[in-house]
Amino acid sequence: MDDHSTFDPSQDPQAQHIFRKLAFISDPPQDDTQVAPLFPGYRFDLRLVAGITPIERGGQLDFFIDRPDGMKGWIINLTVDGEGQVFDGAGAFAVKPGDLLLLPPGMRHFYGRARGAEKWWHRWIYFQPRAFWKPWLDWEHCESGVFVLRDSARLRFGELFRLFAEVEKWSVLDDNLSMDLAFNRLEQILLSCARADRAVRNRTTIIDERVLAACTFITDNLHKPLGVREVSEHVCLSPSRLSHLFRKYVGAGVVQWRDAQRVQYAMQILRITNMPIKTLSQTVGYDDPLYFSRVFRKHTSLSPRAFRHRSLRATQQAATGS
Repeated sequence: MDDHSTFDPSQDPQAQHIFRKLAFISDPPQDDTQVAPLFPGYRFDLRLVAGITPIERGGQLDFFIDRPDGMKGWIINLTVDGEGQVFDGAGAFAVKPGDLLLLPPGMRHFYGRARGAEKWWHRWIYFQPRAFWKPWLDWEHCESGVFVLRDSARLRFGELFRLFAEVEKWSVLDDNLSMDLAFNRLEQILLSCARADRAVRNRTTIIDERVLAACTFITDNLHKPLGVREVSEHVCLSPSRLSHLFRKYVGAGVVQWRDAQRVQYAMQILRITNMPIKTLSQTVGYDDPLYFSRVFRKHTSLSPRAFRHRSLRATQQAATGS
């Protein structure tokens, strides 16, 4: 790990931009894609959101995040300055610069600046994992249900900070290749963490190749009405056996995961095109636009039209710098 004394996170331009914005607002903004995710009530209905939360004692961000039911996706968190506290009571623990947290879906979120600390700056990424990432998301050390990787894991702090910052930089752009770059940087982070974690426990979890083949078959044919039977035949398994393996390695049912991939693909199309909703529903494998809208709303809490409108506002806001 780099010597933290040689690294000055206060020079991060994104953090300075947040401080400038906070100086001119009195209420939490609803549509600001950089500041809104830092306040309670923000809907993380995108595939990937990233940022930095620079908490200072007595500042507008100096409160504890409390999400009793957690979130639908995962969050990975890197402390870059100061000290944070996760949970309270007997299960509480502290995080310091270089420490990483990995919060699974459904796990309670309760964290903020540690009492007695002057600040807690942390970079974070909210994401929906790709199927083959599952073995990288099972770290050895777990505290109160949260995975923790400490500074002693021999990760390079400056390199991790750069990768977290690049995920944020690429994820706010509205073209598919930029989002792919964001996911590429996130993969580097998760692989580095998994490698460091396995160096400690010296064991490996290998995902079943038939599950990987099923995932590839689904993502290559999102426009087709594939069900469990068609996918299981492709990988030479019975439907029940495929469903069992899928839940074991992916953590979701085949149809559930297929629908999530279709929705993620639809979200990308909605961000960058004016394709009619009826045409879009067929493009992502649904003959019935109303059923597609119900599935989309189930995953994002928004209709396709509302999501497109929100994405357009966010893009215009980013372009004007407001």
